[in-house]
Amino acid sequence: MTGVVHGRFQILHNDHMKYILAGAKKCSHLVVGITNPDPGLTREDGADPARSAPASNPLTYWERYCMVSAALMEEGLPPGAFSVVPFPVNLPELWANYLPLDATFFLTIYDAWGERKLAMFQEHGLTVDILWRRPADQKGITSTQVRHAMAVNSPWKHLVPASVAEILREKSILSRIISSCSGV
Repeated sequence: MTGVVHGRFQILHNDHMKYILAGAKKCSHLVVGITNPDPGLTREDGADPARSAPASNPLTYWERYCMVSAALMEEGLPPGAFSVVPFPVNLPELWANYLPLDATFFLTIYDAWGERKLAMFQEHGLTVDILWRRPADQKGITSTQVRHAMAVNSPWKHLVPASVAEILREKSILSRIISSCSGV
């Protein structure tokens, strides 16, 4: 069975990995969809308007692709066990161009945005498996928190896979993230 997980991963952190790996355990091939792949494929949604803000999306699709791929290999998944693709989540008319629509779409739900995605996926006839549904106060780490920790020079490396911290360093992304977080 093919499964799909998705997220902005605007910095891939350890709680993202819990979600991704939970999905990987339930399928033979995992497709990781990176949402908001570029500004032209990003739309506002009233369920979570901050998701489309430039300050919430400092990383490019390619940078996130590299982080997701490296983190999955760090966890021991062989390259053939997963694919990483763009996923314009707010543009259902484009989904078939990027994703196998006959896959099982794995969700975790914490808030109105998670409920909105569930409704959208069901409305478009996708098979959905809710891995867990929890109150917002049990969400754990958020990318906003990681970016904020970077911006104020607080410890953050323990919040992300080691491979992600290395990519941030190698590609000199940290200074751009700090700049984009001014006032966040």
